[in-house]
Amino acid sequence: MNRATLVFALLLALALPLSLLAGRVWLDPATTPNAALILGELRLPRAVLAIIVGGGLGAAGAAMQGYLRNPLADPGLFGIAPGAALGAVVALWFGYTASAWLLPLFALIGAGGAMALLAAIAGRTGGIALFTLAGLMVASLAGALTALAISMAPNAFAMSEIVLWLNGALTDRSWREVWLSGPLVALGVLLLWRTGRSLDALTLGEPVARSLGIDTSRLLWLLILGIGLTVGASVAVAGIIGFVGLIVPHLVRPLTDRRPSQLIVPSALAGALLVLVADSLVRILPLVTELRLGIALSLLGAPFFLWLLLRMRRGLA
Repeated sequence: MNRATLVFALLLALALPLSLLAGRVWLDPATTPNAALILGELRLPRAVLAIIVGGGLGAAGAAMQGYLRNPLADPGLFGIAPGAALGAVVALWFGYTASAWLLPLFALIGAGGAMALLAAIAGRTGGIALFTLAGLMVASLAGALTALAISMAPNAFAMSEIVLWLNGALTDRSWREVWLSGPLVALGVLLLWRTGRSLDALTLGEPVARSLGIDTSRLLWLLILGIGLTVGASVAVAGIIGFVGLIVPHLVRPLTDRRPSQLIVPSALAGALLVLVADSLVRILPLVTELRLGIALSLLGAPFFLWLLLRMRRGLA
């Protein structure tokens, strides 16, 4: 276990019990009526879901940055999250949410389709620039189709449901969402973790990696499946939660030896910590209505992204 893994595991263990007590009304297990019911059926599943979603997005961001050797890589910026959102919006549009499994299935199909489209357009030989442009195209197409679905919603209720869901939140989530997303995200993180050594070899260049016996085609499809599972399942249960996969690897990287294989697990833990803390904070803010988690993380992530761009520009000057 490297230092970063230990640090973020300890911080997560400290943050979890505090998150169970935080809210508009701070919970005192000794005096609050129905404290056990509130903890077991409301706050605990929400906290566990925050850990699942954050862990999946953090691991996906670390793997994508390692694969592209690009510190600005993020599943949301490269069309994966918008693709998953489009799949989920289609399920909402057609009213398939009566089944607990159809919305996650549509989101997984959307995420996997977006990643596969990226691979088909650019692949490894297309270079980072082409991959980035392809990702922006996928994100733009998914965004346009999502906007079309909203504008053509069959009724006002469906439109409202889609818009609220796209803002991202963990409000009113239950153990059902935990059992739906947990196994999928865990499998996705496991697949991404297995790519670690191959990603380390890719830092030396693709020809060297192939000479070391790395099957780059297999690596690409492992990433497609891993990122599709983590992002698709996260979007399916929480909506769009942006910038986690961008922010987290940058916070973790200085605590590691900077090899991609040493970044994936700590990034999963740090992502879980970030989403858990952010969700706790939106619950205690003194606002009329609870701030949506996706909006809160976007307000945090956009300035962070700008700071990264300015730092890279100074490095190139």
